[in-house]
Amino acid sequence: MNPNNGPEPRPTLCIGILAVNEAHRIEQCIASARFADQIVVVDSGSTDATRELAAAAGAEVHLHPDWKGFAEQRNRLLQHVRCGYVFFLDADEVIPSGLADEIQAAVRSGQDAVWEVQWNQVAYGRPLTLMKSTGGIRRLFPMATLSHFEGVVHEGGVLKRPDVPVHRFRERLLHYSRETVYGSLLKLAQYVQLGAAKRAEKGQRGGVLRGMASATAIFIRLYFIRRGMFCGPQGFLFCFFIALECFFRYAALRYDRPQQGAALARR
Repeated sequence: MNPNNGPEPRPTLCIGILAVNEAHRIEQCIASARFADQIVVVDSGSTDATRELAAAAGAEVHLHPDWKGFAEQRNRLLQHVRCGYVFFLDADEVIPSGLADEIQAAVRSGQDAVWEVQWNQVAYGRPLTLMKSTGGIRRLFPMATLSHFEGVVHEGGVLKRPDVPVHRFRERLLHYSRETVYGSLLKLAQYVQLGAAKRAEKGQRGGVLRGMASATAIFIRLYFIRRGMFCGPQGFLFCFFIALECFFRYAALRYDRPQQGAALARR
């Protein structure tokens, strides 16, 4: 209780969504986020009906088509947040009901902490539930603690102080990352370019042998150690495409001489 002004205000939550050309997914994504006090969609220049569908679904839509990387889009989204907490969601993700309950409980707690979420990948029409998640992704932040985001790809939130506790939700976030083989090939080309550019900036070297070593290691880790082998043909394709991305990342680094400004992938 606040002796001067009555009860303390209830902590509020904004769910922020990055999107581009996600007309086939955006409504399902927003529907899963309706428990939030505010839903913000930052569109990176869609040429389909993503913005119109998002607005019709009740989201606050902002257009930022001058693409400068994932971190910059998240920083732009932060400018529109009016709540005490923000949960970042991509348009190809869906929040299951169990995870929604956990997110709401975390916000109600009012803790000055950060929460990670793990993915349950949905590939080629099948949830890869038997596959172990590849790790936690920080998605829920108190606005008072989050400073900004850095990174062109696999961007991360920079906190205002380093000693903030980090918790992990039990339920996993559904990630419709690879719906078709054709879409996977397009995504492969985009993320190869981004990954190669990131390594070029660090002065790393590429080449076929380095690519083969990286691809073999990641395929063994995902398919055997993280149990992609138990997820049928869809599990194999998922692991194989990630391994291909690792290979071509180093091939592009050696033969394409990529630069950050050439990165095109958006979400």
